[in-house]
Amino acid sequence: MTISWTGAASSLVLVALAAVISLAWRLGLERSIVWAAVRALVQLLLVGGVLVLLLEPGVSIWWSWLWVAAMIGYAVWTAQRRASSIPGLIPIAALAFGAAGAVTLLVLFGLGVFPLSARTLVPMAGLIVGNAMTSTVLAGRRLQEEFADKTAEIEARLALGQSAREAARPYLRGVLRSALTPQIETTKATGLVFLPGAMTGLIIAGVQPIQAVLVQAVVMFLVLAAASTTTSVVALGLTRRLFTTDDRLVPLTRERTG
Repeated sequence: MTISWTGAASSLVLVALAAVISLAWRLGLERSIVWAAVRALVQLLLVGGVLVLLLEPGVSIWWSWLWVAAMIGYAVWTAQRRASSIPGLIPIAALAFGAAGAVTLLVLFGLGVFPLSARTLVPMAGLIVGNAMTSTVLAGRRLQEEFADKTAEIEARLALGQSAREAARPYLRGVLRSALTPQIETTKATGLVFLPGAMTGLIIAGVQPIQAVLVQAVVMFLVLAAASTTTSVVALGLTRRLFTTDDRLVPLTRERTG
């Protein structure tokens, strides 16, 4: 199944509908909606052009690995931009993305779930990095807010002789639980409340539904593992950053959102 340029252009009516709703409610989001749609279209066309080159027969898979490295670099920069008040996030985010990528790709390709090729590597890595970036920002902000709100309690634990790790542990568990719950709930609702994009796209493209379901299941497990790995690395890394070497909590402020 293919879609024509005319069909794609016709779908812009849906963007116009969103802008009209914003206008009717005086939300002031019309420009943002149009800009988001245009930017997404341009970015997807650029990525599509790159993928055409990467998937050409005879092209070395090392170019795909280079593309994955570029995605990680951009994701680290974006995570830092979205949570700029969190100290030392760049190296921690890079480590988290690397760990999530290493664990999940090793399982996928090492166990033969998918054959290792540019056609499988780039999309799977994109899913990992995209979800890891969201988890990084969510876990970082949540950790900063939790520690800022509970500063007095954490300092009281330190005053009683607990180490930084012991004083932070109860709050760290809450942060990890909060950061992972949305992904767990999404996984639980898959198939009943909504049909995920990968499965829907495969079925529309003509793939057998059972095969589409199996691919989607693997994708969901991949995202769940990537989110778990990322939030764990980010939470542990930032916790170490939020204490001095002599176990004192550094001054914190809540992350400004919006």
